[in-house]
Amino acid sequence: MQFDYDNIQLQFITPSWLPSGIRAAVLRLDLLHPEVSGNKWFKLRYNLDAAIKAGKNHIVTFGGAYSNHIAATAAACQLAGITCTGIIRGERPPVLSHTLQEAAARNMELVFISREAYRQKEDTDWTALYPDAFIIPEGGHNALGAKGCEEILPLAIRRMEAVDKSVISPVSATGYFSHIACAVGTGTTLAGIINSATPQQTVFGYVVLKGASYLSDEIRSLLYPIPHPHWELLHEHHGGGYAKVPATLKAFMAEFHSETGIEVDLIYTSKLLMGFRQDIQEGRYPDGSNVLLIHTGGLQGNAI
Repeated sequence: MQFDYDNIQLQFITPSWLPSGIRAAVLRLDLLHPEVSGNKWFKLRYNLDAAIKAGKNHIVTFGGAYSNHIAATAAACQLAGITCTGIIRGERPPVLSHTLQEAAARNMELVFISREAYRQKEDTDWTALYPDAFIIPEGGHNALGAKGCEEILPLAIRRMEAVDKSVISPVSATGYFSHIACAVGTGTTLAGIINSATPQQTVFGYVVLKGASYLSDEIRSLLYPIPHPHWELLHEHHGGGYAKVPATLKAFMAEFHSETGIEVDLIYTSKLLMGFRQDIQEGRYPDGSNVLLIHTGGLQGNAI
């Protein structure tokens, strides 16, 4: 199963708060597919390939009530003709979130477990419970997920060659962006980007979780033993925690959409962009920076 990567666009933006000395572009992964959008497909594709090669006809994966990964896995499995189960954190609510409704509509079996049991899920032998299944970790967080995300930055480079005619070769396009910024949940996407970036670039991960100091080690576990760019996790832009949506964030999303025409999700890319604006104001990005911002999709989650 494969999607048309030509749907993905590179869009340069000029919102009112962007200084003239800084150039910024959004890689529109949200345009990849209406149901398996953003970075989700990149994290899933090699996992699904491995499942098929192993002769597995069922996928088991994990997430919460607002997990874009759960929704995307359900859609991808339906398209691939594979059955799937989602192990969902917390007791079953009286009314399912829009994300879980979408997953159920695509024939994902939803299995709710207590938050305590979910915290201990790594100690559970899921292959014993689902012997015919291929297990994909929460958020696609494994080496196969990171491998898929290594393809994201080359996509931006190819789009850069098409958009900016002054970029005349893949080599010059590779180093065009001085900074690459991406929202971080599990860190899988960021790991793939770090693995594919050049040592001269800087990669920032905007963490959407509160108190997620463990993420650095999670990301390092997926990195190749090669020279890497400088990379850093920024923990101050979570907006109160995962799926927390302060009024200031909603106002920013509306303003950003008005100025750029780009709709972003409540949980990930909105916090990346709002954090990017704050960091520009605080001087994190020097004059002359060329910044690539990764739109990781997940717009279905806005219907919560």
